[in-house]
Amino acid sequence: MHYTVVERELELRLILSPERSIPVPARLGYRTDDPYAVLVTFHINSENPVYWTFSRDLLVEGVFRACGHGDVRVWPTKSEGRSVVLMALSSPDGDALLEAPAAQVSAWLERTLRVVPPGTEGEQLGIDAALDQLLAQ
Repeated sequence: MHYTVVERELELRLILSPERSIPVPARLGYRTDDPYAVLVTFHINSENPVYWTFSRDLLVEGVFRACGHGDVRVWPTKSEGRSVVLMALSSPDGDALLEAPAAQVSAWLERTLRVVPPGTEGEQLGIDAALDQLLAQ
């Protein structure tokens, strides 16, 4: 099966305190064979990168207003005069607050939305074709 990948490397900031943060290289990933999800890969100082998968809709909404609950929350804000998107991630291993440049995240999201417009995600999964084939037998 053929699918499209939309990726973007960027540097996030891990917020340690109001006065202190550290850079975290990351990659935003989107694949049309999993059209509802985005994958964020964090390249931290360990053997293996850390992966987080969550709803593309959550990230789209989080660029404009606070959203999410539980393990992933996203909201826009200003930091040192720049527009940023904050992502609060929670897991049994701990919590992280990450800051991403809003312009870069928005530009990447726009690319994903051009590849798979909102409301057409289900078409990417081929469920209708699979059902047609199954019912034809």
